[in-house]
Amino acid sequence: MTMSDRSSPSVDLPVPERALAIGAHPDDVEFQCGATLAKWAAAGCEVSHLVLTDGSKGSWEPADDLAALVATRQDEQRAAAKALGATGQVVFLGRVDGELDTSLATQAEVAAWIRRLRPQVVLGHDPWKRYRLHPDHRAAGFLTVDAVVAARDPHFFPEQGLVHHRPDALLLFEADEPDHYETVDEAAVAAKLAGLECHVSQFRTTMYVEPDDDGTQLEAFRARIRTRLAEAGAHEGLGPAERYKLISPL
Repeated sequence: MTMSDRSSPSVDLPVPERALAIGAHPDDVEFQCGATLAKWAAAGCEVSHLVLTDGSKGSWEPADDLAALVATRQDEQRAAAKALGATGQVVFLGRVDGELDTSLATQAEVAAWIRRLRPQVVLGHDPWKRYRLHPDHRAAGFLTVDAVVAARDPHFFPEQGLVHHRPDALLLFEADEPDHYETVDEAAVAAKLAGLECHVSQFRTTMYVEPDDDGTQLEAFRARIRTRLAEAGAHEGLGPAERYKLISPL
């Protein structure tokens, strides 16, 4: 089914054998598609993460040791993937946070990982989202789209010595015009929350949970996530869901 064939939103892809989620920063994947990945992982899908930047600007403290922050964020991402039930690889491209580019060299690296991991479904940021502020999210979206094209065709980057690979579907999260919904049960929602809460270094900056929180702010954060999932599904008369722009076939 092509994009132009869909007059109404689609719901629930077949569980892929392998899926690759590409995020600009540690925690982006858990925020945007964590419940979907948890659902698929529980059904036997091999889920991998590709994180494009080092997360080195993920702090509001000017005196923070950035090398230590990068190491912490990698540890948190590995723990988050485990919390989702992911059994694939967790790969860090290591670009400097806030400085992600869409160069041919970076595109080639992303395409190489698609060829190595051979996912049926790739998930990533929608690069066409309007009024987006963070440059890394825009860049990550274009890199994902461009790398899918490069990975599928044998004459892109033949020097890699990797067999080309064409995924079945691309799911773009943060989309202004979603047309696909992945419904999620309580186990997947709980796994998403557990994954998010592995990113302890981000409690203050992205979850609005202060270090001295007595649990009230953390519960409010959990409630916000549950509300977003419920509202996403309710838009189409569904239960809790994560929503995407689906591009298929590729």
